[in-house]
Amino acid sequence: MSEYASHEVIDRIKALLPGFAERAQETEDLRKVHPQNIAELDEAGFFKLCQPAQWGGYEADMETFYTAAMTIATACPSTGWCASILGIHNWHLALFPQQAQEDVWGEDPTVRISSSYAPMGAAKKTADGLVLNGKWSWSSGSDHADWVFVGGPVLDENDKMVDFCTFLVEKSQYEIVDVWHVVGLKGTGSNDIVVKDALIPEHRVLSFGLMAATKAPGLEVNTNPIYKMPWGTIHPTTISTPIVGMAFGCYDVHRSHQQDRVRAAFGTKVKDDPFAKVRLAEAAGDIDAAWLQLMRNVREEQDLIKAGDFPGMDIRTRARRDQVRATQRSIDAIGLLFQNSGARALEVSSPIQRFWRDANAGRVHAANEATKAYIMYGQNEFGEKITDSMV
Repeated sequence: MSEYASHEVIDRIKALLPGFAERAQETEDLRKVHPQNIAELDEAGFFKLCQPAQWGGYEADMETFYTAAMTIATACPSTGWCASILGIHNWHLALFPQQAQEDVWGEDPTVRISSSYAPMGAAKKTADGLVLNGKWSWSSGSDHADWVFVGGPVLDENDKMVDFCTFLVEKSQYEIVDVWHVVGLKGTGSNDIVVKDALIPEHRVLSFGLMAATKAPGLEVNTNPIYKMPWGTIHPTTISTPIVGMAFGCYDVHRSHQQDRVRAAFGTKVKDDPFAKVRLAEAAGDIDAAWLQLMRNVREEQDLIKAGDFPGMDIRTRARRDQVRATQRSIDAIGLLFQNSGARALEVSSPIQRFWRDANAGRVHAANEATKAYIMYGQNEFGEKITDSMV
């Protein structure tokens, strides 16, 4: 896809933002992304950005995809969160065997996949194939998907783990359990996925080890360099990106809100308060730093792969360091803006309180566990071996 065409998708998304913002409360009330939002993103070409060309996708560079996802979150956090996650699954499916891609996209290339990668279940090898069981939590956007990715170990006949994989499961093989009653990211529909004795064909199973070694079977057909990006960068960046988008959105709303706000207690305009300007600058600096570092690492890794190299630990641990910092910077900035928006920001109709709630909800995702990321960075700096797979 040409750079010009990629920007066309982003331009189309920008035109949709007022509608997303207008439906943000309804999305929360529905407890899932408003169907119109999904339909409009589909029509705009968003879900094609990471999809292989053989299925009508654009194979856009990863910075374009993340920019698009971030932009969506500036208007509706829940829509941005689900768009980022559902959208990246087209990248992940491209790594599966060709038959798995045909199973999903053969008749309808617009079919979507949700996920829950945490190992909350397991598959056991039998004479007939892999039998999968488990209950996976927090599958964002599951109401808008016909398949799901779940993660877990493969066990042999003695219950010994022989591999750790992603399993591609079709809708007839799982149940969605409605449990998503929360205070933040209310509109993501992040419900539970229950699988009971599902027989999973071998071609719908992908080893994380093969992915890490850039030997995923899908690479035989899908040769674009984006599909060799490290999972340990791709997945966490997918989680931080909408949170940074929420920070940008909160900043814009706050700035407009403060422009004409008069402090009731003093009768003075907020914009005449030098401290308000300092807080605005501090928040803006953190948000910009978060986004610039995230995208710098994505660009550098992609450039290395295009040149025939694979990103080493130096850049991959830096990418994880900057990814968790991006989340924390964004939340700190939103917190500062929220604190300085006055009591009106507490109203349910205020987007500021929604950005604040949703960003803090996104912070608890496992990919945002800062301590682990920082330890990995320090281990690499001191020349120690890193055993964590999420890098």
